[in-house]
Amino acid sequence: MRTRVQAALLLFVVIAVAAFAVPLLLFTASDRTQQLVLARSADLDRFASLMDQAAATGDTSAVTAEARRFTQLYGEPLVVTDTRRRPVVQTGGMRAADPAVARLLDAALRNQTARPARSLRPWSQGHRMFAESAGTGTRVSGAVVLRASVGTAVEDITRRWALVLAGTALVAVACAILARAATEWVVSPLRRLDRAVGRLAAGLPPERTLPRSGPPPSGETAVGGPPELRELTTGFNRMARTVTAALEQQGRLLADTSHQMRNPMAALRLRVDALHSHLPPSADRTYTGVTTELDRLETLLDGMLALAAAEHRAGELTVTDDSDARCDAVAVAAARHRLWDPVARRAGARLTLQAAAGPVMAACTEHELAQITDILLDNAIKYAGEGAVISLRGVAEGPLAVLTVTDDGPGLTSEEITLATTRFWRSAHQRHDGTAGTGLGLAIAEQLLAGRGGQLELGPAGAGARGLRVRAVLPRAVGGGGGGVRRTPAEGAAGGGGGARHTPVDGAAGTDDEAAGAGADDGSAGAGADGGSAGAGVDGGSADVDDRGVS
Repeated sequence: MRTRVQAALLLFVVIAVAAFAVPLLLFTASDRTQQLVLARSADLDRFASLMDQAAATGDTSAVTAEARRFTQLYGEPLVVTDTRRRPVVQTGGMRAADPAVARLLDAALRNQTARPARSLRPWSQGHRMFAESAGTGTRVSGAVVLRASVGTAVEDITRRWALVLAGTALVAVACAILARAATEWVVSPLRRLDRAVGRLAAGLPPERTLPRSGPPPSGETAVGGPPELRELTTGFNRMARTVTAALEQQGRLLADTSHQMRNPMAALRLRVDALHSHLPPSADRTYTGVTTELDRLETLLDGMLALAAAEHRAGELTVTDDSDARCDAVAVAAARHRLWDPVARRAGARLTLQAAAGPVMAACTEHELAQITDILLDNAIKYAGEGAVISLRGVAEGPLAVLTVTDDGPGLTSEEITLATTRFWRSAHQRHDGTAGTGLGLAIAEQLLAGRGGQLELGPAGAGARGLRVRAVLPRAVGGGGGGVRRTPAEGAAGGGGGARHTPVDGAAGTDDEAAGAGADDGSAGAGADGGSAGAGVDGGSADVDDRGVS
């Protein structure tokens, strides 16, 4: 906005200065040209008078001597003739027989004077011709032609134009400085307001600002600019603080509740485990149901904490610059493949890896990309079913780094795909078959990607094919592995939904998002409660998934 306002003000300054300078320049040139014409016309009048006297007395010595002295003094030639065009005096090499001079003499003998028609300019060169008849208006006794040099007049005009242009430049510079200062004064509150909107969208506390009227209190920042904009900025910041405080309290309540419930949950599990040895065999089914529900609650609590952390991190990234964050998506994909391959084999599925030959630098941290990959792989392994083939692929697509998980499981319908990233959402199939999950995994992955300017894309595995394809799309890191792109803040990163793009289902069946099964858990991707780290761990050389151990 500042650029546009400055451009408008500078355009006005240029037009105003030009409207003043151009007429002044033209007037200066015209005035100096008129001075030259008047001076040379006076000389012509004097020589015409001398020629008229010579015609009356028959003595041309006076006009001849005067003409030669004039040429010697000013260096301007002239020709004086009688009524029959016979030269009385010719100086400076100019002759009456010259075609241009002859035309002027004929006009002068017809009582027609000749003067320059156009004003001089700094770039004018050469000379100007003047002609006048001798005698009275009814009787012509001769003609005078003068060739005047314009060098001195042009130098005067050039000097005057330089002074005018220098003054104009100074005025223009002064106006530009004033325009910049005025623009800064007007726009500075708007910039603060824009930053405050960004911080509010990110869930961060706004700056404490006050209208500039004396030293601000400690912790407050004085706001300059027009009074109306100062009051608007201050009022918005007050509103933003109120909204942010309410959001912080809500988020703190969620985090504190999840955290504070861990101890009672742990105590309850210990008591239930201690009670198990005293239960009759007929109560084993009830005991198993209780421990299963405890596991689900612990997973849900971990997932809620992980989602709150992901949303807060995404909000921070919308207003902060973390352009140094980068990792090799190919290396991360290979590492997660090694970790999850034993898990897939135990589940009866086959996990394959397809990766680019060289590094693909993504604009995020290695931990974030690993957490996203764990969510997608955990979903695919859980929901694709036994005998499924799951593909993990990390490649570069132009300015983007793309990590894709594809499976040939049951997938999701087109309606289910649009809901897959909704918090706590699980498909009917996942709920009915009893697969564990919280419905938070994909929501967490979506927030992590949105915070880095990326997005989560869900769609069918292929045209007419079963399964789900989930794509984690991120900008490539600047200068990383074949050119990068600049990360832009994701819109609505701090909000709940918004960073996933759903591709329409082609043909039948839905698919399980690229995560091959992201569906049911809405992306909880098994990463257990945390949905993010997938809780995959290696124990004694084999990979084990602990849905509660999400970091």
